[in-house]
Amino acid sequence: MSYTGPEFESPQPRRPRRGPLTVALAALVPGALLGWGVYEALGDGGSDGEVRTASSASSASSASAASASSASRTASSAPAPAASRGDDGKVSGSPSAPSSGSGALQGKVVVIDPGHNPGNFRHTAEINRQVDIGTNSKECDTTGTSTNDGYTEARFTLDLAHRLRDLLEREGATVKLTHDGDTPPWGPCVDERARIGNAAHADAAISLHADGSDAGNRGFHVILPGSVHAGAADTRPIVGPSHELGVRVAGTYLRETGEPPANYVGGGTGLVTRTDLGGLNLSTVPKVFIECGNMRDNTDAALLTSGTWRQRAAQGISEGIVSFLRDS
Repeated sequence: MSYTGPEFESPQPRRPRRGPLTVALAALVPGALLGWGVYEALGDGGSDGEVRTASSASSASSASAASASSASRTASSAPAPAASRGDDGKVSGSPSAPSSGSGALQGKVVVIDPGHNPGNFRHTAEINRQVDIGTNSKECDTTGTSTNDGYTEARFTLDLAHRLRDLLEREGATVKLTHDGDTPPWGPCVDERARIGNAAHADAAISLHADGSDAGNRGFHVILPGSVHAGAADTRPIVGPSHELGVRVAGTYLRETGEPPANYVGGGTGLVTRTDLGGLNLSTVPKVFIECGNMRDNTDAALLTSGTWRQRAAQGISEGIVSFLRDS
């Protein structure tokens, strides 16, 4: 997802635009992470005039505890992808397969939302349709961004979603995908993506993306829902648990991948709050977005295009979700 949005970049292949964003969140990221230490709490005024305040001590404590409890787990212990999986991670089967595991997450439901869809390039009229996101209307979906060599965000997110699904199902969770590339052949629209998580009564939902910012801008960030109460949107009940989910995912993602927090948004925390994303505004379940890196930066692009690294990324995201669900 390009930060040149406001929600996604313009639906033109590989041509991101820059535009407004709501950056701000003050948070403490776990001190146990690889050499990053304790992030300072800070407040920041977003482009919409809102001022974000520092995250609560309880959120930081929960994130630190989650990191400490899994400190002995390393990227080398991440399960290997299934033998039948190609580099794109494509596997056969329903995008809403029930769990067959017997782990600690039995009874928990996770919805994974792979950002964009490889078929969006062939359905520009459909994805340009305006939908209501509570605060205003936006495009149904967009094509997403790509690396300079043409590796698309939609291809990346779908591969990562398959890897993440495998890991969570091994923990016993029931995992549902909002789409599986060709089912449906485009979209779904951002409002429908939120409704899929709501209808599943998900215990946690995450939308997977990669950014399309300028070269030299690198690193990941997790996007948290801001407080919205307008039209069909009311995020107030999920702001707290979504923040906790985001802090944990940010911490474990950093530890497992070594990818630094973004150097261009979030003030070095790896956390950003936004109120202009339909997938968050319309969610009634705890949900976050993760921008896994910047596809237009050569250093990040080399990671994002590596199947080995994507497995580490899936492991980091999985551990954050598992930690959140075990303690919720």
